[in-house]
Amino acid sequence: MLLLAQVAAPDPNLALILKVLPALVVILLAAALCGRLAQMVMQPRVLGEMVAGVLLGPTLFGWLFPEAQAALFPPEVRPVLYVLSTIGLTLYMFLVGAGLDHSAQTPGEVRKASVLAASGIVPSLLLGFGAGLVLHGLLSRPDVSPVQFALFVGGALSLTAFPMLARILYERGLENSPIGRLTLVAASIDDALAWCLLAVLSAMHLGAGPAGALPTIALTAVFAVVMLKVVAPMLRPMGRTVARTGRLGPTAMYAVILIPLTAGWLTDWIGVYSVFGGFFAGLAMPRDPAFREALHGRMMEVVSTLLLPAFFTFSGLNTHLGGIAGGAMLLAFALILAAGFCGKYFGCALSMKALGFGWRESYAVGALMNARGLMILIFINIGLAQGMITQELFAMLVLVAVLTTAAALPLYKLALPERLERARKLQSAGELVRSNST
Repeated sequence: MLLLAQVAAPDPNLALILKVLPALVVILLAAALCGRLAQMVMQPRVLGEMVAGVLLGPTLFGWLFPEAQAALFPPEVRPVLYVLSTIGLTLYMFLVGAGLDHSAQTPGEVRKASVLAASGIVPSLLLGFGAGLVLHGLLSRPDVSPVQFALFVGGALSLTAFPMLARILYERGLENSPIGRLTLVAASIDDALAWCLLAVLSAMHLGAGPAGALPTIALTAVFAVVMLKVVAPMLRPMGRTVARTGRLGPTAMYAVILIPLTAGWLTDWIGVYSVFGGFFAGLAMPRDPAFREALHGRMMEVVSTLLLPAFFTFSGLNTHLGGIAGGAMLLAFALILAAGFCGKYFGCALSMKALGFGWRESYAVGALMNARGLMILIFINIGLAQGMITQELFAMLVLVAVLTTAAALPLYKLALPERLERARKLQSAGELVRSNST
């Protein structure tokens, strides 16, 4: 009788698993295929994974096979994808924060990197702010003020795909070159400022105005201070142990999982989204290079292979490119794309030239800084989840992410072909040897 009752009333948890697992299988297969295709055309794998998420949404899969997409991603599966996405983003931003190294080899590099960072964020922010003011009536939600809307557009366009930028430079052996060091530091500053802007905008939006946002902003500041001034010193012994042994033991692994998840839960409770908690948890990690290498070696591949594709698909399910059809919408998209491209590409290139670099190096750095990749997707997903932007603006900024990321490497190689890149690499190696000898 008990068996018949179980057959008549199947386990709802089992029923959910039988729906979630096929969705994950399809997501990972699509991410693997599109990631491989991206690498075949000399693009980073993450670009293919981003495109895979968009294609699984209503743009292609839902348009060609609406019934199959509805069966694969029913309403009860989407919250699970959201949870996996949130965990993945929190851990990914934790790894980004833990991987930041602002140490410069010469004192002048700090000043130059600050100039490059300003040239990357100020023009994009201003042009994006202007575009946002122009497009507020067309694209904004009625409960979002023109200034808030314009600041959100400017903040999104001021981002640089710091993790992808780091991967490109490391793959090409340029991380210790003058342009490599400057670009990495400048990109990290740009992203940190953009996240701070988003935290303020989120607090203002959720707090019903600047006055209501003050408690959220104050709690966020207290959280950041506690992470950097209290938690960080407590973790230094763990860093020395990992640096000495070269591996993360069981206790350290529990710490590096629990700390970012707890920090994400706290910032979610504060009201500024869990990715901020993950990022600050990463900044609190020990700064030993051996610790960073061991941490990324253990976690990055799992996070980027299993959890991030779920985020790309969740974003793709919210991307309705059909909503930006028509003359007015296409002109709006062209304006946003032009503002983002010109602000980053030409702003960074001109500042590099003013700092004494040649035009080729200047445009190469402009191309790399112009890539937005995963970072802008995180930014706009927060905006969409908190009701700060519309589906139409979300879709436009997804396209901006794809196009600027796809253009980064071709523009870089156009400015700095491999023969010139090798010459710069040899020159940098010679300068490093001379500086070490003195």
